[in-house]
Amino acid sequence: MNVQAVKQRFEIIGASPLLDRAIEIAVQVAPTDLSVLVQGESGTGKEVMSKIIHAHSARKHGPYHAVNCGAIPEGTIDSELFGHEKGSFTGAHEARKGYFETANNGTLFLDEVGELPLSTQVRLLRVLEAGEFIRVGSSKPQKTNVRVVAATNVNMLQAVARGIFREDLFYRLNTVPIHMPALRDRKEDIHLLFRWFAQQAASKYKAPPIALREDAQQLLVQYRWPGNVRQLRNIVEQISVIERAREIDSATLRSYLPDESTALVPLSGSANGGHGDSVSERELIFKFLFDMKSDLNALKEKVNVLAGGQPLPAMMTGMQREEILLPHAPQPAYGTVSIVPASRASEEDIDHSEVEETLSLTEKEKELIVKALAKHRNRRKAAANELGISERTLYRKIKEYGI
Repeated sequence: MNVQAVKQRFEIIGASPLLDRAIEIAVQVAPTDLSVLVQGESGTGKEVMSKIIHAHSARKHGPYHAVNCGAIPEGTIDSELFGHEKGSFTGAHEARKGYFETANNGTLFLDEVGELPLSTQVRLLRVLEAGEFIRVGSSKPQKTNVRVVAATNVNMLQAVARGIFREDLFYRLNTVPIHMPALRDRKEDIHLLFRWFAQQAASKYKAPPIALREDAQQLLVQYRWPGNVRQLRNIVEQISVIERAREIDSATLRSYLPDESTALVPLSGSANGGHGDSVSERELIFKFLFDMKSDLNALKEKVNVLAGGQPLPAMMTGMQREEILLPHAPQPAYGTVSIVPASRASEEDIDHSEVEETLSLTEKEKELIVKALAKHRNRRKAAANELGISERTLYRKIKEYGI
């Protein structure tokens, strides 16, 4: 089956060589039982690759299950994937089959596989290497014959380097890699997709399809589309429903496009190596540390101005101690604070203890998470959005730091 026939069958719109190459690889690898890892930004259509692989494999008459690993709570994901025995945990009133059992002789699509907790990664590696799994609460291994296709928008090499994803599991999943190009790398397809979604919206809402003027077409292609195809489809539907005029100019289109400086971008790194606009959690922490250092320097300058060049006593909140700087004594270097208990301030010989400002990334990350949770009144989803990480990652960090 050629690429054009595959596009027609799965309603894939586009003529980009990058897209055609991804489809070619999917069709070629389908007859084998090799594991496939589909990488690409959110909204690029990674799941369609798993459907193509399943439909062109010897398992096409077997079951096909798609599992969003990032949407399942960490405490129940093992049960969802591998099943559990009756009484294995609170609420397990009866035995339950997991996806690896129900998808036997079929295909299992694991979306957002980069969000799997480490304990689940160990179980998954055993399935891929030995073809067997153990239900939660059981000690009896069971055999399964499942083709695994995984997908992620996380930069997996960075995840391996940071220790949040097992290296052996990554290479086991990445037997055959497929990269889904971002929409901004398929500029020749953007207007085609717009017209396709406009026709779909017109049929759905019983209205004439919208069309773009030439200036709007130029804006459409120049925009970077951080949400990729999913974002484009949503915007077309919004315009189709809200705008009465069926011919859209650039000013109207621009009102529906988020500003590029504030538009969402992948936080975990793109699949092509993390270049471009991707921002990692580590970079966010460094930015926080830099901003905190700038604030501290500004505060020191204000204190010096108020003191007229002389040191002032200051209370150390939470420690119930005073900072006492003796006249004619040398000022402490940046990063240390000389402190003395108030009850001993009158003594001639005062022992100075130095408290080093911590620059530990772990401590700063923990402090940042605590502040975000407090700000949003322990609403994890809002706090995760504030921190720029997924809710699953936040949940794991909370457990890790004992917050």
